[in-house]
Parts: sequence; C-alpha cells; structure tokens
Amino acid sequence: MFENLQERLGKTLKNISGRGRLTEDNIKDTLREVRMAFLEADVALPVVREFVKQVKERAVGVEVTKSLSPGQVFIKIVREELEKAMGEANEELSLNAQPPVVMVAGLQGAGKTTSVAKLAKFLKERKKKSVLVVSADVYRPAAIKQLETLATEVDVDFFPSDISQKPVDIANAAISHAKKKFIDVVLVDTAGRLHVDSNMMDEIKDLHKAINPIETLFVVDAMTGQDAANTAKAFDEALPLTGVILTKTDGDARGGAALSIRHITGKPIKFMGVGERTDALEPFHPDRIASRILGMGDVLSLIEEVEMKVDKEQAAKVAEKVFKGAGFTLDDFADQLKQMKNMGGMMSMLDKLPGMSNLPDAVKGQMGDKTFIQMEAIISSMTKKERARPEIIKGSRKKRIAAGSGTQVQEINKLLKQFTQMQKMMKKMKGKGGMTKMMRGMKGMLPPGMMGGGGPKF
Repeated sequence: MFENLQERLGKTLKNISGRGRLTEDNIKDTLREVRMAFLEADVALPVVREFVKQVKERAVGVEVTKSLSPGQVFIKIVREELEKAMGEANEELSLNAQPPVVMVAGLQGAGKTTSVAKLAKFLKERKKKSVLVVSADVYRPAAIKQLETLATEVDVDFFPSDISQKPVDIANAAISHAKKKFIDVVLVDTAGRLHVDSNMMDEIKDLHKAINPIETLFVVDAMTGQDAANTAKAFDEALPLTGVILTKTDGDARGGAALSIRHITGKPIKFMGVGERTDALEPFHPDRIASRILGMGDVLSLIEEVEMKVDKEQAAKVAEKVFKGAGFTLDDFADQLKQMKNMGGMMSMLDKLPGMSNLPDAVKGQMGDKTFIQMEAIISSMTKKERARPEIIKGSRKKRIAAGSGTQVQEINKLLKQFTQMQKMMKKMKGKGGMTKMMRGMKGMLPPGMMGGGGPKF
C-alpha cells in the first residue's frame, strides 16, 4: 500500500539525512517534497497541513540545532509525526462485557463480511476465544450464505438468520444463544449500502441501541483513499464508532486512508486486511507502519507472523533430518515453499525487512507469487523418485516435467539450480558456525543484487 509514498519519501529524506547542518531553507525544500508525496498518496489536505506544520516547528527548534546529526534527527521527527497522525499505538478490542458484542458496519464492496470472518479467526486463534457470528443483513440472502460458508471455513459458530426477520430480532436471538452456550464473543454483521443514506442510518441506529455493542467497527476500503476517512466520519456522526478496519491494503491503495482516518474521525484503525485469505488480518500498529513507510522495515510483525504461521513441527523434522545427514529433498523444498506462501509469499516477508524498498523491480518480479506457484507446479509434476533423487532428472524427464507443469525446460533448470544451492547451504549448517555459513550461502540462492543496495549483508 505504501510503495509509492515510501519511494518518494525515501528519495526526499535521503537528501537531507547526511546534512551536517539544517537551515530553514533546506527544511523548507524538504517539506515541500514531503507535502507533494503526501498529496500524491491521497492524504487529506488538513492532515498534510497539520503534519508539515508540526514537523517544521520541531525541526527549526532546539531539538535539531543541538544535535550532532541534524539530518537523522529530522527523519526521527518525521517518523514520530507519522506515528502521531496514525494514532501512536495499537488499540486492542475491548472485550469487557458478558458476552462482548462487536457490531461490524460498512458500505457494500468494502469487504465487510469477509472482515467479520477474519476477525472471528483472529479472536479464536490469537485470543483463544469462542466466537459466534451472525448476519443481520436481511437485504442480501447471499450475504447470510457467505458468512455461513466463511464461518465453517474458520471453524466458528454460525447463528442462522433469514430475510423474513428483523435485524434487531436476529441480533437479540444470537446474543441470547451465546449467553446460554457460554460463548465468549458475538460478531454481528450488518447490512451494507452503496452509500450512506438516512434509511440505512435509522436502521443501524435502532440495531445499535437494541444490542448496545461494546465495539462498533467500521470497515473501509483503503483503495478509496481519503474518501474512506470522510465516509467513516459521516458514519460516526450517526453512530458512536469505536474503531476502523482498513481493508485491501495489499492492493494499489496509496496510503491516504491510513494517514487520514485518525485525524478526520478521531477513531483508531484497529485492524488492516492484508489479503483475501481468512488469516490475512493484522492489528494496526502505527509505529510499525511508520517504519515501513520510511523503508525501515517491520521486523516485529515478521517475527509474529513466523511464530503464528510456520509449522514448527515440520520445520523441526527438516532440521533434524539435515543434522542427521539424511539430506534435503525436493519434497522438503516444496514444504518450505508452502510455508512461505502461508505467510503471504516472499515479497510480503521481504517488505517487512529494512532496506528492501531499494530492490530493483526486476528482482521483485522474480520473488513474486507467480514464481512460487510455478515452482510448486514443477515439483508436483515430478515423480516420487525424481523428488528424492533430482540428479536423475535429465533431458527427456525435464521435457515431461515442463509439459506437465506448463513451463519451459529452462525453468526446470533454474529450479534445480536453486535447489542444489539450498542443499549445499543446509549441509553448511551442520558444521561449526553453521548459521553464519548458511546466511552467506543465501546470497547464492537469491537473484543478483538481492543482498546489495541497502539490504542485509552477511
């Protein structure tokens, strides 16, 4: 989402970071560029004005002039003001009720029903809560069916409803059921509309009054930029929102919504949707997002993702196998690819590492989801014997595998080369200083330039 903003700010701040002295003139030039970068990212004008004003006041003050590295202090100020604009810290869901009821609202097409399912999965897996979901959308039978299907997928309870019922009756019946079954959290999905209208507002006000939810979350599409913040504000004027879920942040959104919502609505962004999968929901941490915007990475989120999504038992089996000298096979390689895919692919992981914004576009293309899907298809087209002993894969076998996976023979050669390099790297782990040797070995596995130009070096 922040790729263009990151690139523009990166160039601008790089020019000032090495300055031994900051003057009002060079601060003025830099802030003009920052303002342009924000406007291009579709950040709301009042937010841009306030941000630039705050940075300027702090930058020309004592804070910078007394520092030994004014350029670096300037970047620190920009980072802190970015955090402040987005809310400074993550605000968790409040669940102090019996049972806590969370009402989810939003316009049609924002990803509201999917977000309810993602939130249910998040509460079940990360917060260890039992969850009941219910749809009070009596205008779209497909919405009720969609939620039922998603509830089954994420393995949470679904309370049935149909279009002949009133939304208030549906929600009250679901809450009553949750109390009897001692369910921890009730998520109520409400009807979406194409725009904010008075009928919709009256209905949702009545529903809110009847069920008195502890959290009222508004789902907005990040692709709509600063309009997302304006829609949330219009909604908040009719209904007391407690937070926002920002969806489709993995798309072509320019970042304007994330930077505008807090300032315009006064409400925190609590979560952001980072993909279509039901586990693609992350708590919104302003400090981590500010780091990503400035190209400093988000290692904490990466660690959390690894903790949550990597199959530790499978990883331990592979490690034990390698240390015993049993070797690393193409089946193990395929498992590693699946684990990376579960984490959103290589680019999703690399985006969270410092300096990775400097990667050339050609390198990014080689690390995309398409490459991983292709590699999986190639391995799937091999026989069990070929996966165990890749050295037997010669001319005719390569042609057969290429035909079966819809690829070219040169792609088969490329994958086998990468696999051989990974095998060598795994062998190096057995000796003294194994991890350091392995990290050096990674340079050979990655595309040219991957370990240069600001990326980590070993």
